[in-house]
Amino acid sequence: MGITITNTYGNPHHVSDTNPAHVTSCDYYRLPLVGTIAPGNPGYEDMVDMLKENGHDTRPEGYGLIFLESEEFSATYFGSIEQIEQYKRENTDGRATFDASQGVMYAQWPHGKGWDDFLPRVFWNQAQRGGIADGVGLVTAFAHTVTTGAEVIVYEFEGKWLPDSEPQQLVTYHCTACHLDTFHDSGHVHENTGPSSRRWAARQARQHILSAHRHGARTNSACRPNNGEMLRVVNAVARDMWGTTGDALPDTDDAYCATKGPCSIIRELRAGVRPPVYRA
Repeated sequence: MGITITNTYGNPHHVSDTNPAHVTSCDYYRLPLVGTIAPGNPGYEDMVDMLKENGHDTRPEGYGLIFLESEEFSATYFGSIEQIEQYKRENTDGRATFDASQGVMYAQWPHGKGWDDFLPRVFWNQAQRGGIADGVGLVTAFAHTVTTGAEVIVYEFEGKWLPDSEPQQLVTYHCTACHLDTFHDSGHVHENTGPSSRRWAARQARQHILSAHRHGARTNSACRPNNGEMLRVVNAVARDMWGTTGDALPDTDDAYCATKGPCSIIRELRAGVRPPVYRA
């Protein structure tokens, strides 16, 4: 396709040779969760089904687990309980390493029976790691390939699906070239339940860039600035209704977004400030 997607924030990732939106791995991971499972634990038989299906159920005493995560990828390591207990003892300063050749690595974190009760909800931004709050902050960002200086930014935030609903932990992306609000594009705002949610948001951000690269930033692209057209319509209607001469809203998309849209959230995140709940 002849395009390289470049990070402006976060770690670069390896992608498929044929699809720059498909991330295959990363050189740097966090290890946010470490644990063990053994026969007799709730859901154990269901949890090891994936190992049995792949011929990897080789430890009758149980397994030591390490869950790895990057901004756009995740993996699960299954090793011996002894290995993981040793890793935990040596990792008091957070700098211990482990030998992945002693076990087996699976892409992504498992889910389903047993796993859904075992795994806690983990956010990329965490207060204990210096984040603004759990699930509030930037995840990664990419340079726009058509509009110079623009970015497509993936971020965690607190928002509402509806004004009278409860706040939720959400993740989405925002393009500073077109300023389209992903709440108006079905399937582009996700409940922030774990690495898979953030992976999807980042994949959609990459797809947005690919669409702009293929079609340009115009009508038949996912990146389609409307140049304030809707704002001017709203302002005209408001002037007629209220008999005023001034505009009720900013008349450009970037100005509106900076005060009332996703850019207002991202500005606060970059400043290290917890934004208000979006769409409250």
